[in-house]
Amino acid sequence: MKLPAYPRYKHSGVEWLGDVPEHWETKKFTHGFSRIGSGTTPRSDSDDFYDGDVPWVTTSELREAIITKTKESVTQSALASHSALRLYPAGTLLFAMYGATIGRLGILGIQATVNQACCAFTEPILFDTRFVFYWLWMRRPILISLSTGGGQPNLSQDDLRQVRISTPPLAEQRAIAAFLDRETGRVDRLVAKKRELIERLKEKRTALISRTVTRGLAPAAARVAGLPEKTSFKPSGLDWLGDIPKHWEVKRLKFVSPHITVGIVVEPSKYYADEGIPALRSLNVKPHRLVANDLVFITPTANEQHVKSKIYEGDLVAVRSGQPGTTAVVDKRFHGANCIDLIIIRKPHGATSAFLDYFLNSDMATAQFETGTGGAIQQHFNITMAASLQILVPPLPEQAAIVAYLATETTKVDTLVGKVEEAVERLQEYRTALITAAVTGKIDVRSRHR
Repeated sequence: MKLPAYPRYKHSGVEWLGDVPEHWETKKFTHGFSRIGSGTTPRSDSDDFYDGDVPWVTTSELREAIITKTKESVTQSALASHSALRLYPAGTLLFAMYGATIGRLGILGIQATVNQACCAFTEPILFDTRFVFYWLWMRRPILISLSTGGGQPNLSQDDLRQVRISTPPLAEQRAIAAFLDRETGRVDRLVAKKRELIERLKEKRTALISRTVTRGLAPAAARVAGLPEKTSFKPSGLDWLGDIPKHWEVKRLKFVSPHITVGIVVEPSKYYADEGIPALRSLNVKPHRLVANDLVFITPTANEQHVKSKIYEGDLVAVRSGQPGTTAVVDKRFHGANCIDLIIIRKPHGATSAFLDYFLNSDMATAQFETGTGGAIQQHFNITMAASLQILVPPLPEQAAIVAYLATETTKVDTLVGKVEEAVERLQEYRTALITAAVTGKIDVRSRHR
């Protein structure tokens, strides 16, 4: 979208902002809103203060959107007992002042009160709230960089009151906000569609793997691999699995891998060193691949001391907690390295590491993590569970053909996913650039607000 600049500009007096339209003025937040405040958290020692009829907003609910409901509510008694607990009307702009959510934004769509980490801007005099919302969104990284505090960065109400914003007349602010509402909405809808496409592609990838490691190659793929196109099936004896190719075996993992163990569990950080032997953690294990981001190292002495958790090319490592069973094959980069709190599945016999990796990352493995109550997924993967997993074992030549087929087909899907993700990134960059240009006066959208 090619949009014109304003006819005349002047220097803003602010280095990062540069020139602004000639008729824009610089105003402090404290002059533009009649009320700037926050809230508090009612005492938790009284049952009379919570689960009432007054919505209570915490910064976890600030997601750059209109807030129409809250996770928690407080009572009229809480309002009466806490002078800092104030009611704010619909239309109030909220800004997270500290903690992990610092800089997040929201606009009340209902009357509500807030906790002490929310700064509330309400009853605007010189500002259009939506314009200020977009301006804060644009300026958020710099505001966060100005925060104080070590472990928990902090912006105070006074900090925000003194923020200066270069603004057009009120009618023009509304025009800019309306333009951005419309254009960012279009971008957001397009991003949502592309993310849906990404999810469908990932589901297709998962389904392809699960179907192939339990039913074998489709006839056309089998023909290309020089395998029989028609396959006879037999009952697997497992309700979650159903029928399997007649010539395949079902074995527990402990009969496929010569040994299953676990990485360093007890105080692993005491072995850390600035350099030395890589030690893989759960964040280094992604489905089918190991990543070297955020590697930690242990000393060679510690590596030999923990010889049972050393890993070698062809072994598999699996995540124990969070996403249990997420598995990857150890490649030559990490031959002789160590690992922390990972399940180690030694290089299998009677099965290839690559085939076992595909199976362990499939829905057929995930199904075995389900508990008997409500179908919830167990969040901790241990040696006993790993050893008892039921694994399908085709003949070795068929395993090789399946691995080759899946490597080709999943790469096609991964390539498509990568292209769509790049498109999403470009759209988000465009969205950011559009907001920045509009609220700083680099483009004139006054004729586009209808």
